[in-house]
Amino acid sequence: MRRLKVLGSLIKDSLDIITSGSKKYHIWMAFLTFVMLVGMYCYSVQLEHGLSVTGMTDRVSWGLYISNFTFLVGVAAAAVMLVMPTYVLKDIDFKQAVLIGEGIAVAALMMCLAFVVADMGGPSVLWHMIPGIGVFNFPDSMLAWDVIVLNGYLFLNITIPFYILFRHYQGKKAKTSVYVPGALISVFWAVAIHLVTAFLYQGLQARPFWNNALLGPRFLASAFAAGPALIIIVLAIIRTYTEFKIKDKTIKKLAMVVTVAAQINLIMLISELFKEFYAPTHHSESAYYLFFGLKGKTALLPWIWTSISLNVLATVMLTYHKLRNNFKVLFFTCFILFVAIWIEKGFGLIVPGFIPGPYGKIAEYTPTGIEIGVTIGIWAMGAFIFTILAKTAIKIETGSLRFKKK
Repeated sequence: MRRLKVLGSLIKDSLDIITSGSKKYHIWMAFLTFVMLVGMYCYSVQLEHGLSVTGMTDRVSWGLYISNFTFLVGVAAAAVMLVMPTYVLKDIDFKQAVLIGEGIAVAALMMCLAFVVADMGGPSVLWHMIPGIGVFNFPDSMLAWDVIVLNGYLFLNITIPFYILFRHYQGKKAKTSVYVPGALISVFWAVAIHLVTAFLYQGLQARPFWNNALLGPRFLASAFAAGPALIIIVLAIIRTYTEFKIKDKTIKKLAMVVTVAAQINLIMLISELFKEFYAPTHHSESAYYLFFGLKGKTALLPWIWTSISLNVLATVMLTYHKLRNNFKVLFFTCFILFVAIWIEKGFGLIVPGFIPGPYGKIAEYTPTGIEIGVTIGIWAMGAFIFTILAKTAIKIETGSLRFKKK
């Protein structure tokens, strides 16, 4: 009964916290709410008319939704770069940021699930994936594995921080014997969610662009570059606008993680380019379309070359010690690296896999306004969820939110 009372008090106090704040906070939340409403309107149009209102066709059946899903799986997995040093290696410099990283993982996973629902056409078809009701097709289907690892990782990233915050809310220390085993599992689970997503593409033999042994490792490298880059940007915002102060040492260590991952990602990109273009075959046509265009079709050229330029620029800037330790330069570099990998793992990965078609036909894909509206709405939802989680967590961790015994 006492735990229920404390839980009820935590919920009430959290509602008070997230509904109050500065003028800037209310403007931010109002902006996110407006964008979400726009996204909901666009989604209602899609529900009424079906996926015909999107730019997807029977030729290119995965577009903006699955591109963002693939990218965000990596962002969610990047929380392990904070969890492992904090809970496994006992690095106290990461301890302040680990709950923020797990909050980003929760928001990213919620967006992943939302993008899957949007891509399926609507929530009414989800019953097909419920074991015992629909055809889950486990263990043969890689999609079934993906559903399991995503929901399992979401469960870990909700329960572990909740337990820690619940104990701190009561003024007690969290027991390592309770949350460390879950943290250890989450380390391996984080790798699994991205590898399984990569295997989902690699397993499609009819799509040679994805049938690449480096796809899984490159997924991890890009995830461990883009995810921590986003965490650095978020930490910079938090320590500027809240009382939760993140040490410079924490950000510098994260920057080193981003640097190494970005370098590995770039090396893997060069390796893939060598494989595709040194001794090209008819299976290289997708890569030719992506990087140079094919038969006059060049829709993706501006995207991929912008991505490569930003990727190289960010990696070079991060490699130089003086530039990396200049926080203004670091934050800008993390931003352009995040954008570069978003393009690379989105349009640069998903769309070319469908081009050219089985009979050599090139049907280019361009997202419609409805798709863009739904996508922006889902990103706003993720930012909204993270803001709520972070605001409550920061108040508890700074000691300003505690259970009041009566």
